[in-house]
Amino acid sequence: MDFGGGDEIRFERLGRAGVVTLTRPQALNAVTHRMVKALDKALRAWERDDGVDVVVVKAEGRAFSAGGDILHIYEAGRAGKPPVEFFADEYRLNAYIARFKKPYVALVDGIVMGGGVGISFHGSHRVMTENAQFAMPEVGIGFFPDVGASHLLPDLGGSFGMYLALTGNRIRHGDALWSGLATHTIKAEDQPSVLDRLALTGDPESVLRGFFVPAKRETDGPILEAIARHFAQPSLPDLIDSLDRAGKDEFAARTLATIRMRSPTSLRVAWRQISAGQTLSMDDCMRMEFRILNRMLAGHDFYEGIRAAIIDKGSKPQWRPPKIDAVSEADVGAYFSPLGDRELEL
Repeated sequence: MDFGGGDEIRFERLGRAGVVTLTRPQALNAVTHRMVKALDKALRAWERDDGVDVVVVKAEGRAFSAGGDILHIYEAGRAGKPPVEFFADEYRLNAYIARFKKPYVALVDGIVMGGGVGISFHGSHRVMTENAQFAMPEVGIGFFPDVGASHLLPDLGGSFGMYLALTGNRIRHGDALWSGLATHTIKAEDQPSVLDRLALTGDPESVLRGFFVPAKRETDGPILEAIARHFAQPSLPDLIDSLDRAGKDEFAARTLATIRMRSPTSLRVAWRQISAGQTLSMDDCMRMEFRILNRMLAGHDFYEGIRAAIIDKGSKPQWRPPKIDAVSEADVGAYFSPLGDRELEL
């Protein structure tokens, strides 16, 4: 079935299922513009097709998807042509997946981050194996947790979503299940059988119940309580102060050290974005994120973060400004201001 996408993404009909496979394993299935456009086209066709009862999204190789194609974004932005259209189409796709009328099953085996989260975690069934790891690490590259993270993360109890957004830390399948990010956990070896059953019955509820293997939460009670206490503070300075005052507490010290490595601008923006997302619809979250995106692509820290992480691997990013208290409320507000005739149309 050819919906475009070349050799980067594959579409098949297996019985009652429309099956999407990400096929860029050598690039850890990083999401490209071509993949976004092809997936959108396939979903629109399958939503209208009475022969398709369920959509399944999976990936080849050891990662589900490690994010977006940031090297391409870096090069385009550096050349003065930031790929705004790529993000507009990606965000439209994220919003469409969230309102997709049929069951949408993501089989996540391996790492899922950034853009990969956007095409998997807004669906109805988010299935993770013991190999799965989830992260939204954008504040570490001077960016912000996008692709609908402002809709996804505020829903997690105990301020766990704010913790994930501001640290960029990875979690495994147990934490994902217990926080509500994942809806089911299964054994990696059962994936082919799950796919076969979905193709046969088209009914993910009964199939996934049959293969469900409970996963224990990896983060223990005292640390979850610490996350809830620190990350529910009414402002970012209060949060940092709360971690600082915890003194010799190992979790607080480690978390504070992690946050201090991140872009101060990204932290400020992400704090406000995740806070705002609590009361916004998915569509309004995507409009807000598109406003932020346009300012990030015109700024300094995003390109500096990618330079340090990818171009000059392992070098220390020089954030501007370098300290959190040097980022004013007005600076943050500018990221959220309307775009006039450039707003995201959904």
